[in-house]
Amino acid sequence: MPRIRVLVADDHALVREGVRALLRSCEDIEVVGEAADGREAVEKARHLEPDVVLMDIAMPGLGGLEATLALQRECPRARVLVLTQYEDREYVARFMKVGAAGYVLKKTVGADLPAAIRAVQRGGLVLDPEVARAAVSEPAGEAAAGSYESLTDREKQVLKLVAEGRSNKEIADVLAISVKTAMTHRAHVMQKLDLHDRTALVKFALREGVIRL
Repeated sequence: MPRIRVLVADDHALVREGVRALLRSCEDIEVVGEAADGREAVEKARHLEPDVVLMDIAMPGLGGLEATLALQRECPRARVLVLTQYEDREYVARFMKVGAAGYVLKKTVGADLPAAIRAVQRGGLVLDPEVARAAVSEPAGEAAAGSYESLTDREKQVLKLVAEGRSNKEIADVLAISVKTAMTHRAHVMQKLDLHDRTALVKFALREGVIRL
């Protein structure tokens, strides 16, 4: 029987090593690669063709949500299992909306991680009990969420990077686009959200959970 191929995306080396150690004894699961940020996760997924991507949320550059959006387009076969410390209702709802196959918490999953990986690989949906209620309840902040959801996938990626203080050139480098295209996306984000300076954009991103202090 083929082993389940897993890619671990987390910006903390200790977490990646811990996941490897936990899965090493599983005869049906193989860690085929690691990534320290979202961009690297997408690049490695193209070449390694994993069955499951364990995805952290808060990573430098391309974050977990933005990387999941990219994976849906470029590696639709890969199932994304979010492995995070964040219990925020907005995060859960957004990842479920973009097609993540599961959302589990680092503090509680422990020895249950292999079972979660097997479940999502089989096509199931896995939710940590502590966040399951948030996933099925009505989203908080309906108006604000509507503004965020008006953005395209690429614009959501640009929003995060601008809010992190990235320059147009840095955004272009991270997303592998031209500086002119990055500037155009940035202008569209500001226009759609009716924001007029970076300070307002940062406040919006913080309120929406796109970035954290």
